[in-house]
Amino acid sequence: MTATTTPTIRRATRWSLFWVLAAAFLVIVAVAGIALTGSAVSRGTPFSATNPGPIGSMAVAEVLRQRGVDVRVAGSLGAARAALSGSSNSTLFLVDPGNYLDDAQLRGITGLARDLVVLTPGFAQLRAIAPEIAQAGTVTRAALRSGCSLPAAARAERVSGAGRGYRVIGQGADATTCFGSGSKVFSLIRLESGSHTVTVLGTSDAFSNEHVAERGNAALALNLLGANPRLVWYLPTIDDSAVAGGPSIAELTPVWVSPVLALLVIVAIVAAFWRGRRMGPLVIENLPVTVRASETMEGRARLYQKGAARLRALDALRVGTIDRLAAQCGLPRLASVDEVIAAVAQLTASDPLEVRSLLLDDAPRTDRDLVRLSDRLLELERSVARATRPA
Repeated sequence: MTATTTPTIRRATRWSLFWVLAAAFLVIVAVAGIALTGSAVSRGTPFSATNPGPIGSMAVAEVLRQRGVDVRVAGSLGAARAALSGSSNSTLFLVDPGNYLDDAQLRGITGLARDLVVLTPGFAQLRAIAPEIAQAGTVTRAALRSGCSLPAAARAERVSGAGRGYRVIGQGADATTCFGSGSKVFSLIRLESGSHTVTVLGTSDAFSNEHVAERGNAALALNLLGANPRLVWYLPTIDDSAVAGGPSIAELTPVWVSPVLALLVIVAIVAAFWRGRRMGPLVIENLPVTVRASETMEGRARLYQKGAARLRALDALRVGTIDRLAAQCGLPRLASVDEVIAAVAQLTASDPLEVRSLLLDDAPRTDRDLVRLSDRLLELERSVARATRPA
C-alpha cells in the first residue's frame, strides 16, 4: 500500500510563515530596545551627584558632605539660582553637555557664584562665560602632571588625562594653566576676575565614581569643589532650555504632504465603492434554491484549486466513480469498495492491486498527477461500460 501524505501542515506553515517572521522581528526589536533603554536607565545620568553608578559622581558629593561642605543638588535653573543667592561664598559646579542654557542664562547663573567650575564646556558655553579660552581638541594621554601652582592641582600632582583640551586666546588674561599636554594645550585653566574665578576643566575622570580613586583624581575634585562652604551641583536639562517651544507639526510638514494625503483618501474611498458590495437591500429569494450542478462543480473546483487540495478533489471524483462502477457491475448500493474493486478487475481483466491503487491509494502531488489520475478514472469507467454492454 502506498503511503499518502497531506499538504495541510505544509500549506498552513507556508501561509503563516510571514506572520511568524513578523512576530519574531517585533519580539527581537522589543527585546533589543528594552535591553538598550534598560542599560541606559540603570547607568543613570553622567556626573550626577545622586547617581551611584560608574558614570555618576555620588562618591565625590558624599565625601564633600562628610567634610562639612553644604552640597545642594539643583534640578532646575530656578533651584540653582535660589541656592546661590543664599550664600556669598559658594561654588557652582556646572555640567551641561547638551548645551541647554543660552548665553544670557549662563551669564546670569555664573555671575551669582564666587567660584565657577565648568566641566568639559563646549564652544557656546566658553563664548558666554570664558571668551578668553578656546577648545583645543581631544586629549588622549593616560595621565597628566599638574605643572602649576594652583593648590588643587598641586595636591593632585597627576590625574587621568582623557578628555578635552583648552588653550588661552585672550590677550592679557589673568589665567592659570595646569595639566598641559603639549602645544599650549591644557586640561585645566582658571581665570580670575576680582573676587570671582572661572575654572574650565577638561578631564572628566576625576569626577566619575569609576575613576575618582585613580591617581590624584580625588584630590583634584575635592579641592576644586570644596573651596567654599556651599557647593551647588547643577546639571541643566531640556526643561531649562530657553526655547519657547518647538515648531508645530504643520510647520515641519512639507507642502506636498497634505495634497498627497488628500489624494490617498479619495483613492481609498473610490476603491471601497469599486470593490465593495453595492448599496441597497438584500435580495429576497424563495427557498429552497435550485442551483445547477455545473455551477456547484465549478465552485468546488475553484475552492480546491485555491487551497491546493488535490487529494480532496481526487477523492470527490473517486466517490462518484465508485458509485457508477457499482451500478454498472450490478452490485447493490450497500456493496463495499473491495467488492466493487473485485468486480471491476474481473470484468476488465485487470490487476486488482492496480484498480485498488487507482480508486483508493494513489495520491496526486502536482496538478499534472491529478489530471492524469482523473483521466484514468474516466478510462476505467469506459472499460467497465464496454464490458457490461450487451453484444
